[in-house]
Amino acid sequence: MAWWIAEETSGLSRSQLLSGCKGTTNLSNTQEIIERLLHFEPIQYVFGHTFWCGLDLRVGPATLIPRPETGELVERVRTAALTEYRIQTDNVPLRILDIGTGSGCIAIALKKRHPEWDVTGIDVSEEAIEIAKENAQRNGVNVRFEVRDIFGEEWAKSSDEIGGFGCFDIVVSNPPYVRESEKKGMRKNVLEYEPATALFVPDEDPLKFYRRIAELHLGKQLFFEINEAFGQEMRELLERAGYTDIRITRDLYGKERIIEGRMA
Repeated sequence: MAWWIAEETSGLSRSQLLSGCKGTTNLSNTQEIIERLLHFEPIQYVFGHTFWCGLDLRVGPATLIPRPETGELVERVRTAALTEYRIQTDNVPLRILDIGTGSGCIAIALKKRHPEWDVTGIDVSEEAIEIAKENAQRNGVNVRFEVRDIFGEEWAKSSDEIGGFGCFDIVVSNPPYVRESEKKGMRKNVLEYEPATALFVPDEDPLKFYRRIAELHLGKQLFFEINEAFGQEMRELLERAGYTDIRITRDLYGKERIIEGRMA
């Protein structure tokens, strides 16, 4: 964090600072930055952006800060598309839908690695979509972002505008999955600053977003980031929704974090 502060406030890289390009004793706004950090504000929000999966992404109170495990979800989608399931074909662009896109990190990461893919991101938050659009431009990719509520009555009509039901090759989503009862074990930097609507679900229906997305049948292959406590429940949910070849992948911490299934 100290190096990040020095780099941001000086406009120099770590190697430049180490080589003595500029003294660091009078960096501007340092005390203000430290005060905000001492109040548990995430450093990514202090500077308004973060580096994730090779991307420089704007983030703010309307969007979650991308986590490493979400980067694993991106790589799992790529592996499945290109090798295991061979969804990708030589002549037809792969069509991807990212539901609950937030900062646009998943959609942009996939498009950055595969410019030939046709990627769409949707979110219920207008502010998040504006940030996602800015991030696409910031990282030099063309992703279609739309404000859409998958629980809204207008969904069937608006789906035609984003490609239509069943026409996406892959649907990927990292929806809210932290139960309200899990708040007591979380840190202040998350609880007091990151958007609760993008994090928490009621204890009585923790899989509400997964169920809705699975029942919409928007794509041939479905990929979710999940709460590690609900691996078996998610498998059963996808089976009931008509998906086969269901697979759960553990993240770098050994937790069941990614589930995928193919539409029967």
